[in-house]
Amino acid sequence: MPPSSTRARQKPAPAETGPTLDLDRYVPAFITFIANKLSNSATAFYQKQFGVNVTEWRIMSLLAIEPGIPASRICHVIGFDKGPVSRTLAGLEKRGLVSIRTDPNDGRTHSISLTARGRATHDKVIVAAFERERRLLSCLSKDEREVLIDLLRRLHENLGAVTGGTEA
Repeated sequence: MPPSSTRARQKPAPAETGPTLDLDRYVPAFITFIANKLSNSATAFYQKQFGVNVTEWRIMSLLAIEPGIPASRICHVIGFDKGPVSRTLAGLEKRGLVSIRTDPNDGRTHSISLTARGRATHDKVIVAAFERERRLLSCLSKDEREVLIDLLRRLHENLGAVTGGTEA
């Protein structure tokens, strides 16, 4: 009788045939898993409570810190590609949360800022963001939180060791 699929059936490799990751100790996996779970839960919560997803929130939070920056700065700081940032900014502008103006000093770049409505949304979301952070870190002492922040900062500064110097 012919197989039900046109793909060749292959036997799975035995588990002992080569190295595997120890997911309890492999730092890139840990960071990725934590980031994915935080992002997914933040998007669900922020979207339901405030009408913004986590990508929009990340951009809005950076614009609150650095008003009037170009999209290239957003890409650099947050680590997103230009396409998703551009699409997100267009959506935020359409909803009246950001203002995008041509930079008077350089017509090729744009100055992006929160609108009053965007700032009001930011000011609501940040309360929830700080509460989420507080709950996440509640298993650590104050000293442990400081050590964690220092270690994460050092890892961030060392990204060039694996990205070819394209991240910072």
